Amino acid sequence: MKLFLFKRITHLFLVLIGVSILIFLLLSFTPGDPARMILLSSGIIPTAANLQQLKTDLGLNLPLYQQYFFWLGRVLHGDLGCSYQNGLSVVQEIINRFPATLELALASISFALLLAFPLGIISALKQNSIIDHLIRLWALLGTSLPNFWLGLLLIYLFALRLSLLPITGQDGLTSIILPAVTLGTGLAGVYSRILRASILEVLREDYILAARARGIKERQIIFKHALRNAIIPFTTLTGMSFGYLLGGSVIVEKIFSWPGIGMMIVDAIFARDYPLIQGYVIFLAVIFVILNLLVDCSCKFFNPQIYVEEE
Repeated sequence: MKLFLFKRITHLFLVLIGVSILIFLLLSFTPGDPARMILLSSGIIPTAANLQQLKTDLGLNLPLYQQYFFWLGRVLHGDLGCSYQNGLSVVQEIINRFPATLELALASISFALLLAFPLGIISALKQNSIIDHLIRLWALLGTSLPNFWLGLLLIYLFALRLSLLPITGQDGLTSIILPAVTLGTGLAGVYSRILRASILEVLREDYILAARARGIKERQIIFKHALRNAIIPFTTLTGMSFGYLLGGSVIVEKIFSWPGIGMMIVDAIFARDYPLIQGYVIFLAVIFVILNLLVDCSCKFFNPQIYVEEE
């Protein structure tokens, strides 16, 4: 287990280094001058003199490799720099916005799991029946509907027509229902299809046939034996989608004016706020790296033979 963790952590550290180089290079070739954007947002007319002075103050006049190593050195000490828009610490900006995104992610995942888990199991057990076809049709629709379209449809139906739920903002429990359903519907469709396929595959295994031959009850076979192995790809998918949600669901947060990381990064992109964009990408990469490690450990817990060749 120690060797397994060491290899995983080493690989994930290399991934973070690669992500940091990639995002730094991509931003350096992005059209637009951040110094000009800062002056314009401050109400100052950009001139050659003040542009050059600001670039010197921000270190933007240095060679690209020097800018990268200077930035990486600060990142390794936990300093992601300051936002060009308001001068606040990038770390503080992320901390301020992260609770709202975490709340939305947990609500979306919970809705998706509560919907997908029973539907996936029922669909597998009722294979090729009318119930199975209806569940699969619903899953197909759920995964096919774009989030922005579904969000606008929910706003029109439940907020404008029925006046049951608030449209935008973070104000109480009811305000999270529409964005959570918008995000969770697509996830539930994917989850139910993956769980159905996994259960059907496991049910064809020899040890399941042997358990039935020994007279073990079907419910015990499903919930004690089949689900233990069928849950592995389901766990992997859930962990990765949770990382995506924690990174900020940009479109949904923008539609519902949800004050999370997604809205923050949209504003940062339009303002050419490089430190905030870079900090967001590093934060997102760390989230995915940690979740990937947790998913690997969970899969190894459910089935220790998966990574036996690495031991």
